[in-house]
Amino acid sequence: MAKQRIISADTTTPEEERLNLSLRPTTLDAYVGQPKLTEKLSIALQAVRERGEPMEHVLLHGPPGLGKTTLAHVVANERGTHLTVTSGPALTKGSDLVGTLTKMQKHDVLFIDEIHRLPMALEEYLYSAMEDFKIDFVVDSGMHAKTITLPLQPFTLIGATTRAGLISGPMRSRFGITGHMEFYGEGELLNILRRSAGLLGVGDVAESTLQMIANRSRGTPRIANRLLRRVRDYAQIKRKGVFDATTVDKALELEGVDTLGLDELDRTYLRTIAEIYSGGPVGLEAVAATLNEDSGTLEDMVEPYLLQLGFLARTRRGRALTKRAAEHLGVTITVDTSDPSLFEADGE
Repeated sequence: MAKQRIISADTTTPEEERLNLSLRPTTLDAYVGQPKLTEKLSIALQAVRERGEPMEHVLLHGPPGLGKTTLAHVVANERGTHLTVTSGPALTKGSDLVGTLTKMQKHDVLFIDEIHRLPMALEEYLYSAMEDFKIDFVVDSGMHAKTITLPLQPFTLIGATTRAGLISGPMRSRFGITGHMEFYGEGELLNILRRSAGLLGVGDVAESTLQMIANRSRGTPRIANRLLRRVRDYAQIKRKGVFDATTVDKALELEGVDTLGLDELDRTYLRTIAEIYSGGPVGLEAVAATLNEDSGTLEDMVEPYLLQLGFLARTRRGRALTKRAAEHLGVTITVDTSDPSLFEADGE
């Protein structure tokens, strides 16, 4: 898409990443949400500290913006060691990975984002590194080829992915701790916003005002913090520093974000199915062609939240709006998504 969406869960710019870093908690006690996962990590950290061992490798999977990178920073901080951050697409050659691994000190943490996009050849290098803390590097080729074994310091790999199903079985089996990142509840988002507001110097803000932002944050802390910054800017420039319900409404109306966290692309997608295809069912490719959008973009960036809201049904004949979506849009649809015959097979 040409236009970056404010409610995108991905980091949009390096500047935003810097701002996100300034708002991140540094300890597990300060981390909000994901209670089962943080308890597992807390137990593991305490155990390895007592034994003086490296922590088991950790695989975090789930939608973007839920705190996978933040948890990697927290684990490194809790261990008092250095964190090295990279990503699957950034590691293209064996020398990239070898250089990164050989610089690691004892009990350091290596964080690889989007680890499912790591080239297979580099993934194989990681197997011995993760299991035996060594890496076999082949130099030269043909009859002159020789293998050099490089010892590594004991380290912890934290892999993050939005597509857990694309990680190979051998790679997945080498992670001792696996955690699924879930969308946040409004209460958890409110706690995050309260803390972020203090760090951003917003001052006293009514709980009800922060709740309005939480309601529009699509269950994602990164979006919540981004909306908070936009409202802060609007309050400073347009409202003489007044940060109240009116400010939130006006600021997010300007950004095109409604009370449920839907933006213009979400609403256009829903209206297209409602008005052009009578509420559906309709194939995803047909909707994508009508909107002049990539079907993968719609499937990955638009549909998940609409499914979460209960606005969209994936039926055996395609996508269909629900009654809740029709009521939100103020339109009438004829499809009955309660009809079980629509779901006799997987949707498109």
